[in-house]
Amino acid sequence: MRVLAGDIGGTKTLLQIAECQAGRCRAVREQRFDSGSYDGMSSIIDEFLRAEKKKSIEAVCLGIAGPVTETAKGQSVKVTNLPWEIRGQDLKRKFKFPKLCLINDFQAVGYGIGALKQKDLVVLQKGRPVKHGPRAVIGAGTGLGQGLLIWDKDRYSPVATEGGHANFAPVDELQLELARYLIKTHGRTSWELVLSGHGLVELYAFLKARGDFSEASAVARAMQSDDPAAAITHAALKQNDPLANQALNLFVDIYGAQAGNLALTAGATGGVYVAGGIAPKIISRITDGRFLRAFRSNGNMAHYVATIPVYVVTNLHVGLTGATVAASRLK
Repeated sequence: MRVLAGDIGGTKTLLQIAECQAGRCRAVREQRFDSGSYDGMSSIIDEFLRAEKKKSIEAVCLGIAGPVTETAKGQSVKVTNLPWEIRGQDLKRKFKFPKLCLINDFQAVGYGIGALKQKDLVVLQKGRPVKHGPRAVIGAGTGLGQGLLIWDKDRYSPVATEGGHANFAPVDELQLELARYLIKTHGRTSWELVLSGHGLVELYAFLKARGDFSEASAVARAMQSDDPAAAITHAALKQNDPLANQALNLFVDIYGAQAGNLALTAGATGGVYVAGGIAPKIISRITDGRFLRAFRSNGNMAHYVATIPVYVVTNLHVGLTGATVAASRLK
């Protein structure tokens, strides 16, 4: 069975052709596209398939950063961080795909979790996993994704959520100030406003305005690049810049706290998986104890979250792998 899988986000789109048989898939070809350079998903698929030389695609699954809407006319997704609307029936008709499904990107990550190897995970907390217990996934990148995995008969079934857009909950005086800052500057709060690439930049701006540390001119210049979040991360991890360090520490504190919230909400006795593009880039700061302290800071539930396994997913293609798995199961 020859399948096409996609992982579509606000920054990049990954497409892959795979051959699947008896529940196992082998990648044949993969390509990365800069999402913002295209006017829509159709243009990317068209470019990608030119090299296929009319080889038939039997099933397609696209994991997309946005909520999937199902109507009588089929599935559609308004991509959260792109001016795109992807309609499944339009793609199916244009490219003559026999089977096609659209799923949320963190539902795709959920499908991919089961295909990960030990080398793809960094253990933050071993815990005491409950067999077939619910699992949760969370991941900061261009946005903030969250999802659940529920055991169904003989395997985990992933469930998409939009929990990243829920209201941010401060846990101390500094974070209360941050919440007021967000309300003043954005008129609202959300987890994604602080846990994402642009969220790290927001935290830096907030702390700069607060004035505990002055901004280094070299960091200010570096932030004029295409990726200011990467400039902040580099300044913190490689240059020990005080303001950048303060921003990254606050980011990790909030990340750990929300992962702990999700663990409680999902009853994630099977484990919490921290995915997304940011965690592997700041793994030294994630593993230094700060993340786990925030994760466990749950009052009389601290003993409960201390038993939940916590892993960082270092395989950045877990969503693409999951979309391939989902495509191979289409009937």
